[in-house]
Amino acid sequence: MSIITKLMGALALSTSLIAGSAFAADIVLRSADIHPDGYPTVEAVKYVGELVKERTGGRIEIQVFHSAQLGEEKDTIEQTQFGVIDMNRINMAPLNNLVPETSIPALPFIFKSIDHMHKVVDGEIGDEILAALESQGLIGLAFYDSGARSFYTVNKPVRSIDDLKGMKIRVQQSDMWLATIEALGANATPMAFGEVYSALQTGVIDGAENNWPSLESSKHYEVAKFYTLSEHSMSPEVFAISKISWDKLTPEDQAILKQAAKESVAKMRELWTAREKQSEETVRAAGVEVITLDKAPFAAVMQPVYDRFASTPELKDLVARIQAIE
Repeated sequence: MSIITKLMGALALSTSLIAGSAFAADIVLRSADIHPDGYPTVEAVKYVGELVKERTGGRIEIQVFHSAQLGEEKDTIEQTQFGVIDMNRINMAPLNNLVPETSIPALPFIFKSIDHMHKVVDGEIGDEILAALESQGLIGLAFYDSGARSFYTVNKPVRSIDDLKGMKIRVQQSDMWLATIEALGANATPMAFGEVYSALQTGVIDGAENNWPSLESSKHYEVAKFYTLSEHSMSPEVFAISKISWDKLTPEDQAILKQAAKESVAKMRELWTAREKQSEETVRAAGVEVITLDKAPFAAVMQPVYDRFASTPELKDLVARIQAIE
């Protein structure tokens, strides 16, 4: 399917939904997310919509298309760049090849903790990374949490780095993720998120990696019965708007939207903490074996990944500045 066909399909879907509304706003912004309804990122963008609608007297409405209704992330990023989709909650990985700065917070083991990650993205470094998105037709509005990503497998538990050797592990479609998994001795298998359940079930892959809520909401825990707390990535996610759509807003409405997005971060983190706890309880109750292990051997093999993706003086400096934050 060509990108034009995808764009037209998304436009037709969103237009038909808008037409069905009895009270159409002056401006309707369509926002994409691959996660299901009720997921913290979905609810956070809905909250942005509530604030914006209230503060513009109903002139601007945000419609959230969850559950990959507008496509998987690679496709929705392209549609957002074209302005067919107005807004997007995007995982950092698909942005890595477009915006080099986004590779840095996605580097394995760069954050010491979730609190450390928050300090980084809430400050000057976070603003710099969001600003870098504009070169690719996106205006970064906020960072949302994505928790800590860990490995889950079907038949063989991962109790040490040696257990990963030769395993087929699903990764996001990003060169950096390919390099990360290969540094651990596993075979990286790029795959859309929506294809992972069947791939685990049929043995196309041996495992994948993700956070507690994604493991639970995707129901991957029904197939993968081992979850190893490697916590190799705490990369945040991005909430962005198409520059094409942004430029159509007045400066006053831009300010309202930006402020609403900023306020949604605390809401999202509150929802995320609750959802993470609930998801962990669900996964453990389903009989999944949760494994803790020494993370040092995993981190020790990541230098080639840093050398490749923090290859310029500017990116090396960004790494150093992140690591220096206490």
